[in-house]
Amino acid sequence: MKSEARSLTPPVSAAAPTAQVIPLKAQSRSGVRQPRLRPLLQRLIPASCGILLLLLVWQIAAMSSKGFPTPWATWQAALTLFADPFYNNGPNDQGIGWNVLASLQRVAVGFGLAALVGIPAGFLLGRFTFVSRMFNPIIALLRPVSPLAWLPIGLLLFQRAEPASSWTIFICSIWPMVINTAEGVQRIPQDYLNVARVLQLSEWTVMRRILFPAVLPAVLTGVRLSIGIAWLVIVAAEMLTGGLGIGFWIWNEWNNLNVENILIAIVIIGVVGLLLEQALMLLARRFSWEK
Repeated sequence: MKSEARSLTPPVSAAAPTAQVIPLKAQSRSGVRQPRLRPLLQRLIPASCGILLLLLVWQIAAMSSKGFPTPWATWQAALTLFADPFYNNGPNDQGIGWNVLASLQRVAVGFGLAALVGIPAGFLLGRFTFVSRMFNPIIALLRPVSPLAWLPIGLLLFQRAEPASSWTIFICSIWPMVINTAEGVQRIPQDYLNVARVLQLSEWTVMRRILFPAVLPAVLTGVRLSIGIAWLVIVAAEMLTGGLGIGFWIWNEWNNLNVENILIAIVIIGVVGLLLEQALMLLARRFSWEK
């Protein structure tokens, strides 16, 4: 009986394996920030190296030339210049801020007129083959003409320097808007126009509902190119026409042999042009459907 009792007792099962818990090390905040800082550093480090290289070349050029200012001398002149950028001592003696604003005002007038004329003209050239064939030779002939060649024509037509400068900006900045708008219209899929024809939409409805939304990215590309040309042209035009403006200010500083101020003006022109272009690029990304 004892042996049977022993045989009826269930065997003791082996202990179940237990999983070993390995504590994870707490990640520091610096480790979390490192991946976020890496893309920023990858952009800042090359740009900083480029600026340092430019300053080094600038310093070498200043050391090898008697009249060329060093970066430090230019920086000191910039501090003096920007201490009061909006002073006004008369029509021909005003701060750098007023000169930049005067140039921007001329750019706004000439560029605005170019947009009002160039964008609708681009729609017509892209929409109608006859109009495109009629004006394409004229555009191909006038587009490569130097901006300064148009300035005497403006002086002859308007008899004053202010509208002549705006005219030069207008005639030079209109072509990118015309060409890009026309090419954008021509790239529209034919199916869109076939649907409009089936629905018997009017030409104005086709322009407003189909062509304009589809062509807007190309239009904004032309606008971005035109604003750069307009800002480039106004500096050269103001050097010849005189008056208040960044171009005349540079020429006046050259007559006074203030090379430091000329270098400062070059940086200002570049920064303003960059800001204008970046603003239009942000606008183009906001309204772009080509993705």
